Amino acid sequence: MIVRIMGEGQVKLADSHFAELDKLDDELLAEVRDGDADGFRRTLHALLDKVRELGEPLPDDSLEPSELILPAPGATMEEVREMLDDEGLIPSP
Repeated sequence: MIVRIMGEGQVKLADSHFAELDKLDDELLAEVRDGDADGFRRTLHALLDKVRELGEPLPDDSLEPSELILPAPGATMEEVREMLDDEGLIPSP
């Protein structure tokens, strides 16, 4: 799957990694719902760091369609709230 981190670029991420990412996504969803700003910031960065760690960066000039778009590291809780659905940022398989 091609994943875009807003403001950074794209990575190719194997489907096998999504179970691990889903745990962080569930935490992030709960923190946004609870208004836990510190937890939100920590978990957002952990999620993005994990995507960067597990994903293979695509060249900057690559124009692949992104199947998943994640917020920028500096996104506010309100900006992320607007991107969320009932499952979080990452859809269930």
